[in-house]
Amino acid sequence: MTSKPVIADLVVTPLRVPLPRPWGPDVPDNHVLRVDLRLSDGRVGTGLSWTPQIGAQAVRALLAHDVRDFVVGRDPHPEVLWDLLWRHLREAGGGGLTTIAMAGVDLALWDLRCGTAPLPDVLGRRRESVPVYGSGVNLHYAFDDLVAQARRWRRAGYPGVKVKVGKPSLAEDVRRVAAVREVIGPDTLLMVDANQRWDLPRARRAVAALAEFGLYWVEEPLPADDVEAHVRLRECVDVPIAVGESAYTLHDFRRLLASGACDVVQPNVVRVGGITPLMRIAELARGYDVPTFPHLLPELSGQVALSLPLPCMVEEVEDASFAALGVVAAPYPIAIADGRLTATGTPGLGLTWPPPDSGRA
Repeated sequence: MTSKPVIADLVVTPLRVPLPRPWGPDVPDNHVLRVDLRLSDGRVGTGLSWTPQIGAQAVRALLAHDVRDFVVGRDPHPEVLWDLLWRHLREAGGGGLTTIAMAGVDLALWDLRCGTAPLPDVLGRRRESVPVYGSGVNLHYAFDDLVAQARRWRRAGYPGVKVKVGKPSLAEDVRRVAAVREVIGPDTLLMVDANQRWDLPRARRAVAALAEFGLYWVEEPLPADDVEAHVRLRECVDVPIAVGESAYTLHDFRRLLASGACDVVQPNVVRVGGITPLMRIAELARGYDVPTFPHLLPELSGQVALSLPLPCMVEEVEDASFAALGVVAAPYPIAIADGRLTATGTPGLGLTWPPPDSGRA
């Protein structure tokens, strides 16, 4: 009788990835932690943890020690292992560094589960393509650079674009958003993202001033964990509220949804701990008729989006996909053309990794 395979080893490889368009003077690169899980039958699945700025070394240590010690010898079932590992790591926190580390394991396990099948088919494909919106970490851009970026998105045919707001002067935000709206025209969706820069009075004034530009949503207008303030803001503005990139657990999303704090949720597949929790969050949100728009990482988010219960869009930050950054090589798991994303049918997660020694630690 053949024994059932178990996890035999976990190896983490750090990569520091320079950004061709830095996300600010303090964010010149992103950090990717490649996680290889080897099973006792010799199969290997590869996942990743990711952070643009803070915590890469802490996540690496967590993976190499506490996580590895716990998962070796266990059944490689993504949902079962996720619950066990989350409970085990709770002493270090229920989310944040812990869930970012867990994503590396969960994604590797889904890579193994897929085998030779593409991820959207294993999850249950609901659509053949999803729209993509152009996104930029561009609050630090000069006015002319922001306008030029908007023109590039317009030429590329994106059905929506998103720009950063939260300048010290609200008048400057208004000027910048007005210019982007003029460039992209009236029929392109326009979203703004404040990245938690406002308090409630400033958010009220800012949304009122920016609403004339036909905003599809305002994202992270307030500190992410101030649920009550989001509820109060949503009650007094007509622009939809999008949140979730800074939420880490199913419980965080349940509080946002049950309180009526948002119109869109945006879980990041790595920050929430992988595909297993993201699909749970999407099902929870469906119960509130709230769509899930996955945050960043289009090579993964785009494949998941093809399987989500409600229609959505996928975010592509200019020059910051894993393909554009050279983190993974062709063939790629997704293709984007004419403002829509499709899966290419590559097996597993579809991420073709260069040799481990080719990265920058």
